[in-house]
Amino acid sequence: MRLRLAVAAMLPLLALAACSGTSTSSQETGPTRTVKHAMGETKVPMTPQRVVVLDTDKLDTMVTLGLAPVGAAQAQENQKWPAYLGSALSATKAVGTLQAPNIEAIMALKPDLILGSKFRQASFYDKLSKIAPTVFTEKVGVTWKENFLLDAEALGKKDQATQLLSAYETRAKEVGAKFSKVEVGIVRFMPTEIRVYGPESFSGIVVGDAGIPRPAAQQLADQQDKRFGKLSQENIAKGDADAIFYSAYGEAAAKSQATVTGGPLWKGLKAVKSGNAHNVDDEIWMLGIGVTAAGKILDDLEKYLTPLA
Repeated sequence: MRLRLAVAAMLPLLALAACSGTSTSSQETGPTRTVKHAMGETKVPMTPQRVVVLDTDKLDTMVTLGLAPVGAAQAQENQKWPAYLGSALSATKAVGTLQAPNIEAIMALKPDLILGSKFRQASFYDKLSKIAPTVFTEKVGVTWKENFLLDAEALGKKDQATQLLSAYETRAKEVGAKFSKVEVGIVRFMPTEIRVYGPESFSGIVVGDAGIPRPAAQQLADQQDKRFGKLSQENIAKGDADAIFYSAYGEAAAKSQATVTGGPLWKGLKAVKSGNAHNVDDEIWMLGIGVTAAGKILDDLEKYLTPLA
């Protein structure tokens, strides 16, 4: 009799323990949709409310769709959220870096959806998917439009995303029509090198969507990777064009930029001599990788370029 009573008393506790074992994931609560992605298929909530994002493009995606993540990984520790996204991310908590997301910090936010990238976080997928439904895009940069639509699908906003992407592409053609004879160069200063950005980089794709031509040297035809090529101060002329848009990634790169742009080789470039070299926001041109950033690149093209006869 005592044994039966003891067992009966234990049953509610066992049931509670069993329930608590799945409380960190919302995969089995409420209605869901199945999303196919880079790591397989995942059931996600119909309308996720607490989203954690693990790449910079997904910050742009969420703000573009009128949303804000509860947590986000940073390119570097203690980095500020992109200024071009305004105050939308003021309540977003940092959860480690793109290369090393903080699993404990993510868990503490009790997300109901995690958006990441196979390219950067494949090794974390199993741990993340135990916390919440997790959807990964394949790559970053060159597939930014596909990534935007996939992330929007996971967020339950694919129709809105399709409309926004279409509106961007329409505007790109309208802006570019005025500058179809202007060749544009894209140069970026990094802490230890200088890069010229090609047709498969984010900013290169935006310029291409506008139908604005690029110099032959910046097509990177001799490279398999057409995102960017490396320059030196001595061959900086490969970055030249009718107009140059250039930026710097971080303080060390900004110092390098100041040195190079103050030198005679840079000052001898056609774009510089004609007053058509423009220092632009690196967060927008290089890190944004989304519809809102792409729209701001179009703003810069419209603001700075002058049609050629």
